Amino acid sequence: MGTHFRSGFWVLVVMACASLCWNGPVVAENRRPKNVQVAIQAKWSGTPLLLEAGLWFELLAKERKDLFWQFIEVWLSAEKDDVDSFTAKDCLKKIVNYGHSLLSESLASLFEFSLTLRSASPRLVLYRQLAGESLSSFPLTDDSNPNNIGGETSETNDNMETKKLDPLLVGVNPKSPSGKCCWVDTGGSLFFDWSDLLLWLRSPTESDSFQPPELFDFDHIHFGSSVSRPVAILYGALGTECFRDFHVTLVEAAKEEFYKGKVKYVVRPILPSGCETKIGHCGVVGTKDPLNLGGYGVELALKNMEYKAMDDSMIKKGVTLEDPRTEDLSQEVRGFIFSKILERKPELSSEIMAFRDYLLSSTVSDTLDVWELKDLGHQTAQRIVHASDPLQSMQEINQNFPSVVSSLSRMKLNDSVKDEIIANQRMIPPGKSLMALNGALINIEDIDLYLLMDMVHQVLSLADQFSKLKIPQSTVQKLLSTQPPAESNMFRVDFRSTHVHYLNNLEEDAKYRRWRSNMNEILMPVFPGQLRYIRKNLFHAVYVLDPATVCGLESVDMILSMYENNLPMRFGVILYSTTFIKMVEMSGGELQVSKAEDGQVGEDISTMPISFRIIRLFIYMKENQGTQMAFQFLSNVNRLRTESEDSSGALEVHHVEGAFVETLLPKAKTPPQDILLKLEKEQNFKELSQESSMFVLKLGLSKLQCCLLMNGLVFDTNEDALINAMNDELPRIQEQVYYGHISSHTNVLEKFLSESGIQRYNPQIVADTKVKPRFISLASSILGGESVLNDINYLHSPDTIDDLKPVTHLLAVDITSRKGMKLLHEGIRYLIGGTKSSRLGVLFSINPGPDLPSLLFMKVFEITASSYSHKKKVLNFLDQLCSFYASEYMLASSISAEGTQAFIDKVCELADANGIPSNGYKSILSEISVDEFRGHLNKVVQFLYRQLALDSGSNAVITNGRVTVSVDEGEILSYDLLLLESVEFKQRIKFILEIIEEVKWQDVDPDMLTSKFISDVIMFVSSAMATRDRSSESARFEILNAKYSAVVLNNGNSSIHVDAVVDPLSPSGQKLASMLRVLWKHIQPSMRIVLNPLSSLVDIPLKNYYRYVIPTMDDFSSTDYTISGPKAFFANMPLSKTLTMNLDVPEPWLVEPVIAVHDLDNILLENLGDTRMLQAVFELEALLLTGHCSEKDHEPPRGLQLILGTKSTPHLVDTLVMANLGYWQMKVFPGVWYLQLAPGRSSELYLLKEGGVGSHDTPLSKRITIDDLRGKLVHLEVVKKKGKEHENLLISSDDNHLQEGKKGNRDSWNSNLLKWASGFISGKEQLKKSESTSVGQGKGGRRGKTINIFSIASGHLYERFLKIMILSVLKNSNRPVKFWFIKNYLSPQFKDVIPLMAKEYGFEYELITYKWPTWLHKQKEKQRIIWAYKILFLDVIFPLSLEKVIFVDADQIVRADMGELYDMDIKGRPLAYTPFCDNNKDMDGYRFWRQGFWKDHLRGRPYHISALYVVDLVKFRETAAGDNLRVFYETLSKDPNSLSNLDQDLPNFAQHTVPIFSLPQEWLWCESWCGNATKSKAKTIDLCNNPMTKEPKLQGARRIVPEWPDLDFEARQFTAKVLGEEVEPQEPVAPAKQSEDPITDGSTKEEDDQESRSEL
Repeated sequence: MGTHFRSGFWVLVVMACASLCWNGPVVAENRRPKNVQVAIQAKWSGTPLLLEAGLWFELLAKERKDLFWQFIEVWLSAEKDDVDSFTAKDCLKKIVNYGHSLLSESLASLFEFSLTLRSASPRLVLYRQLAGESLSSFPLTDDSNPNNIGGETSETNDNMETKKLDPLLVGVNPKSPSGKCCWVDTGGSLFFDWSDLLLWLRSPTESDSFQPPELFDFDHIHFGSSVSRPVAILYGALGTECFRDFHVTLVEAAKEEFYKGKVKYVVRPILPSGCETKIGHCGVVGTKDPLNLGGYGVELALKNMEYKAMDDSMIKKGVTLEDPRTEDLSQEVRGFIFSKILERKPELSSEIMAFRDYLLSSTVSDTLDVWELKDLGHQTAQRIVHASDPLQSMQEINQNFPSVVSSLSRMKLNDSVKDEIIANQRMIPPGKSLMALNGALINIEDIDLYLLMDMVHQVLSLADQFSKLKIPQSTVQKLLSTQPPAESNMFRVDFRSTHVHYLNNLEEDAKYRRWRSNMNEILMPVFPGQLRYIRKNLFHAVYVLDPATVCGLESVDMILSMYENNLPMRFGVILYSTTFIKMVEMSGGELQVSKAEDGQVGEDISTMPISFRIIRLFIYMKENQGTQMAFQFLSNVNRLRTESEDSSGALEVHHVEGAFVETLLPKAKTPPQDILLKLEKEQNFKELSQESSMFVLKLGLSKLQCCLLMNGLVFDTNEDALINAMNDELPRIQEQVYYGHISSHTNVLEKFLSESGIQRYNPQIVADTKVKPRFISLASSILGGESVLNDINYLHSPDTIDDLKPVTHLLAVDITSRKGMKLLHEGIRYLIGGTKSSRLGVLFSINPGPDLPSLLFMKVFEITASSYSHKKKVLNFLDQLCSFYASEYMLASSISAEGTQAFIDKVCELADANGIPSNGYKSILSEISVDEFRGHLNKVVQFLYRQLALDSGSNAVITNGRVTVSVDEGEILSYDLLLLESVEFKQRIKFILEIIEEVKWQDVDPDMLTSKFISDVIMFVSSAMATRDRSSESARFEILNAKYSAVVLNNGNSSIHVDAVVDPLSPSGQKLASMLRVLWKHIQPSMRIVLNPLSSLVDIPLKNYYRYVIPTMDDFSSTDYTISGPKAFFANMPLSKTLTMNLDVPEPWLVEPVIAVHDLDNILLENLGDTRMLQAVFELEALLLTGHCSEKDHEPPRGLQLILGTKSTPHLVDTLVMANLGYWQMKVFPGVWYLQLAPGRSSELYLLKEGGVGSHDTPLSKRITIDDLRGKLVHLEVVKKKGKEHENLLISSDDNHLQEGKKGNRDSWNSNLLKWASGFISGKEQLKKSESTSVGQGKGGRRGKTINIFSIASGHLYERFLKIMILSVLKNSNRPVKFWFIKNYLSPQFKDVIPLMAKEYGFEYELITYKWPTWLHKQKEKQRIIWAYKILFLDVIFPLSLEKVIFVDADQIVRADMGELYDMDIKGRPLAYTPFCDNNKDMDGYRFWRQGFWKDHLRGRPYHISALYVVDLVKFRETAAGDNLRVFYETLSKDPNSLSNLDQDLPNFAQHTVPIFSLPQEWLWCESWCGNATKSKAKTIDLCNNPMTKEPKLQGARRIVPEWPDLDFEARQFTAKVLGEEVEPQEPVAPAKQSEDPITDGSTKEEDDQESRSEL
């Protein structure tokens, strides 16, 4: 029976094959499957793989400073083996093997994948830029002048030659200078020969008076280098002979034992052009090929062809590039596995393959019946879970979904799978996708392969460090997976004390008796701006102020005004004297000054500070007359000051006394003057005044002049800041009330300050700033062989030496400076004050050549810490020693032998007095070896420089890896150390302590398990953990069931665990499937992937094919030294379906097609003929530099202009800041860039705020390094210059009333502000840069003001229309015309043709682009993205110098002079559109704006068509029209039913806010909406889609517009001439229907989606 069945089956197959072949060989040949191949190439030329490998070790060197140098040594020692490597794959394996010898197994696997990904290539491009700058700083007289750094290798093709013309590509590979492949740059000279370098090394350094070359954070300095020695930078490539010679010499020179630390040795790897023959075989791999990138997705989407928008020109014949890979015949096709069929019937192979091709071409489905869709998601999940390789199965299904959906829908469903999915969807929304790495959520919208590998690299590096600290693997996994407490910027200053003087109490004062006391009132909705009047002290607005300052007195007046206006807030003040605090700081910062110290300081203060007088009188007034009278007294002081005849407005004593008398007189029983005299001698009020000032000093608020504490949060004191502070605090209180944490009986202030209160405010430690604290890993220094940390002896608070200390403060101090001595003194006082959880270590950061007194002091300190730290009074001894040294020896450059002995005697005296044996000091100090001790200090200085980036002479605190540098504005006091301890323990250390305390140590000697060992481990672990960039968001994946509908892959030894919830039938699922598979293949983490498909589908969820491009070892040739690079490969694509190609690239990438013979918007593979492969090559045009610009307590500085460039060319690209989030973006390439404010009004009004990464010698610029493929996000903060605080950045042209004034104003801000704006953010291809109003070079001698026209096209058909539109504009005007085209979607052919067309017809053009901002709601469909580009970015996509532009649709034919429209007065409106025609009555049913929502919203205003409009860019920017439109878009676009026709609906919806001028009707005519009676007057004709007839565009164009065929023929003829093709003969216009005939009522009107079909 079985045999009979099988025989019948084969007969059936053979018959099917035969019947297929019977239809003719031609048909079969045409139906052969076609493939599509896509690649993205970098714009820069290829980089050597060997140098990339070294740079990967440099990235690892953040944790291990020696690895980079170890890799160089390993390669140099084994270089002779290079002869055994005959192919690129051999070289890759060799490099990987050497990497394995230096790395742990997990890191070695990551190293191998990173090499194939080529992720280090951008860093080499950066080094090319620096190499070029190095050579250009010393021009040679030789013909091969390296100053000409534009050269490429001899193999460079024409495409590469054009790349170097891009001015933004600053990292072009320099030519080898005079045939030399290496050189050393010392800042004063370049050495190309090893012998010259040797001569320089042997010469005295004093003769070198040049500026040393600049070093950067990414530079890797040899670990033997001295800090303060001359810099020697080696430019060269590992693998060349010259590199070996220079490297060996410089390593010796860097080490102290040879040349006494002669140089600071730095390597910058580069292989100059022309040196490829002078490097080993493996050194040249990667240089000869274009750099193909991976880590992006490509989709081929099935296109809706309702309106047949395809070009009917002849099909282009391209180069056939067959892919060498063979098709996988083992995959099932409609139930057949063809590999097995071919094994059994090899003689029928051609017929069987033809049958397979037929099945493949007929399996594509883009529609299914409702009952087939019902369980499709569950069936997909079941197929994945039951597969032998679930990750591969998920990838194959969702990336080829249209071809597999039919078989999926027929699969029998297991109820347990469905039930589990439905149960899980009670806890997570259906279709939701999430992913977490070791518990930290990843944003799956933004994740890309490069970012994911960086995250994995971070985790594996940490795991490697922890395992080397002998921490058990289970604890390592726990440390890496435990979520630290969310970092809070909500630091509340705990100001609770008797020094707060409250003006009111909402809960007790009779004034508020009528207010409601129900806390739930705060949850009730109110109108915007309306306040909630609740009888509860919810908002405590306490002002900290000096009453003798203008700021302080004006704040009091504001408080009283608010109080009188019944603002629902409790007001209070804390008063202090700035003068008194300065005196305390000058006297050594004796913070213990108190009422007991009543001597000289008290006497001086009683007579000097006027603020003291005010505070004493205020306290008296409050105690005797009540708080309100006391506040009134302060207000009277301010009134008398302002009414004074003294124009300076300075406060004087008589103002104070006058105000006191005036306030007290109505109620006084004794004369106020007598009270004044009595108060002068009253001691109690004087002490209270001092204590109040000391309290402010202790809180750290005195530096802020005046400030507001809103429930402890620090703000400025202006009225806007108060309201903003209240609005910020309101939702936090509402949340607490909602969850029941605050009730009517809760003391809100007590609750907030108890939970998150800190005892001191220091902006360096707790400020809510965008500049994050700097963290360094101390673990890496131990693993790198550093002994400095191991040699530290710690100091402890009394009686705590044996306790575990989770917090470690390392003080880096320069005791030759007062600041350093002060920091050391404060550290000791901090310990004296008592701390149970902290210890203190000291690293002496001394300047070169410390003097003898300093050496003696440091030696005493070291002896004390190492031998006597257990003594009870050791801290008192060190405190006294510091005071003695500071007073006697700080300024002494040298001391005599007698002085030395006197110092030793004093030390011994202090030691004896504190119960410390003095004999040890005498013997050691008498025999001290100065050179040996200086050598030890030099090691410390090198450690601080290499590991912490601290120069010698720096003063800083390192708290478990957090570096806090003592800045000029303020010193670090003992209170700051206490604050650091509190903040760091709570946020970063506590959870680590809890984990480490539970560790069962296995490989550690029990005698080693001391409190110091555990404290060291906590310090190392917490410092390493702080350096990782980890999301604070997490999710509880464990609550989801994972028995039937999840993929669980276990690996107990892995340090990485991935949790994911994935909808396999979603766009995010397509990308995640590939990423998860990559992780499993190369890292093998444990994984738990819960499948979460939509339970009820109404349409096929994926109508596309998708490939995520991932590099493999197969990209490296096995026959030669070439690298083909990764590509997206689509096999067996449907022939008769129209596909459109879209790229899913990482957010910072800007890409454009450079090779694409066919129309990528309309791919119809059956038209390829004999060609089996459609190929497209894209180019990484640029990376994106984005940022947010802010101004403290103000809206973002809208319109602020920024420029970016290099040191030699400061202005290469420019942009302006949006009001939306202060967003800005610019195009960059890898390199070192400098960002600054543009010349003109921006730099006249603003300064870049200090802080963050910046250039020291150009303080007006910010240095930005681009060294990877992930772009960069930069936070900029600007401040107004003094005296410019009230000036506006943008001056509205309406500010002047006279018309001439208005015109002059506009001209002035354009000419002065914008003359620098020669271009914009995007890479533009500009034919002519002249902006003059008279252009005579064009055909016919065009004259007059230039008309600027903007358009956008995608696909060959619309590019064909676009050329016709250009010709129609030019033929109807004699004025110069400049066209602006959106570059994003133009084909390579169009970009080839347009320069020659511009030259032929005499017009200018420019290509512009703008990357969609990440914060703006994204569109998915290409058509909607194109619509968005028409309207959303008009203010930022054009150069700032452009004043007006007209948008014209690509499919429009112009019949009039566009200059008439360009010059039209649009009455001060930013936009001008034409209203829709209403005289074609057949279309009334489609005019949606006459009914329902649109009718109500427009309120009589017309609904305009978006095919033609005018933009007054000056008015558009002045009125923030772009920002307003983006706000409307963001609000509306999240509703899928809104903005159906985005570019049209948005401006019409917003016209109440962004007014539109309605153009005369004749400016736009289209047959669909306008009657034929008006066609003769039409100045432009648009080929609108007709929702009634759905007539194809080309057919309609030939019928409607008589001149269209001639224009089309002319455009096609010119294009064919440029591209070297034959032009098709002109087709006659079909006479069946005249263009003047009315439209016949063809098909029935569609009710669905009328709006979106109105105009495309």
